Amino acid sequence: MSTDPIFETDFVKEMARQMRALDTYGTYAGWTVEKILDPYVLTKERKAQIPLVGDPDEETIARVKAFYNAIAVLIEKECKLLAVPLIHLTHEGFGRALITVGKLVAVDKTLRDVHRFGFASLSKMKDEADKILGIALERIGQHPAVAGL
Repeated sequence: MSTDPIFETDFVKEMARQMRALDTYGTYAGWTVEKILDPYVLTKERKAQIPLVGDPDEETIARVKAFYNAIAVLIEKECKLLAVPLIHLTHEGFGRALITVGKLVAVDKTLRDVHRFGFASLSKMKDEADKILGIALERIGQHPAVAGL
């Protein structure tokens, strides 16, 4: 196991939990968190191997869902309200990620080129999740009556 402090963050722990939940065949049994989350890291070399245009496969779509599911769980943890993620994608990899809390749309992200979904590092992935989480919590704070419905 890596000694990198990022593996102790709530977000990375939740990402690992989400990925393990998707593992219906036990493939990840015995794998480290680092190995489970490795597909999210798209270095320049890895990104260069992915075509500019392409359709996302089921594994990539599952990773996108796990990312937004983890954010939804962190929203729930923070504000004690049910957060529901919804990912809608065309077969070409374009669409939207929404997270609703009550009747409030707390997160609304346009998704493009999902077949190339990934981050330069786990740290960058966590930064993006923190940014999305911060915006969502701010919206919930601004509209608590709508979020509580």
